[in-house]
Amino acid sequence: MPLDFVISALVTLLVVVDPVGLVPAFIAMTEGLPAAARRQVAIRASAIAFCILLGSALIGDWLLKHLGIGLPAFRIAGGLLLFSIASEMVFGLRVEREARTAEQAVHERVRNLAAFPLAIPLLAGPGAITAVILLAGRARDNIVTLGSLLTVILLVMLASLLVFLIADRIAKLMGITGNIVLSRLLGVILAALAVQFVLDGVKAVWM
Repeated sequence: MPLDFVISALVTLLVVVDPVGLVPAFIAMTEGLPAAARRQVAIRASAIAFCILLGSALIGDWLLKHLGIGLPAFRIAGGLLLFSIASEMVFGLRVEREARTAEQAVHERVRNLAAFPLAIPLLAGPGAITAVILLAGRARDNIVTLGSLLTVILLVMLASLLVFLIADRIAKLMGITGNIVLSRLLGVILAALAVQFVLDGVKAVWM
């Protein structure tokens, strides 16, 4: 169970967060900043996003219970939300939305780019938070599985940090076509994972 869970969680979060796909947004938001400042933005954004996802994993299920929302219902709603994000990725709508968010941030001279919009909603957006809560629900009271999830979250945020630190090189290496192809492929994978979440929720309702 832990190995299967770790693989599933890692793939899900990497696809939802999509660090490589955020490279254009990161470059646009930090344009004109010195190298040291860009590193600080990358580090702080990854740290803030990690804290948000960590909190979602630890108290997300508890919060749902106090709101009177069953986990099966959240699985279905979360799966539909993730499917919506996947469709945006497949049809190229997510890149356009992220580009608009980045342009607004640069235009308005946001004081803390790390917190908004980089950490929220690009890194730890609704899709990532939903995925973490769903995965934490699968872990339930198993300390080993929950610890594995927290480790996966840390690894994904470290991967995001690494990607941001070498964003210029990745953008030049992949080019426009490479970014488009990767986004479409990840979108299809996420769509399949989203459907599985919905099926799990429906199955739990009828059992």
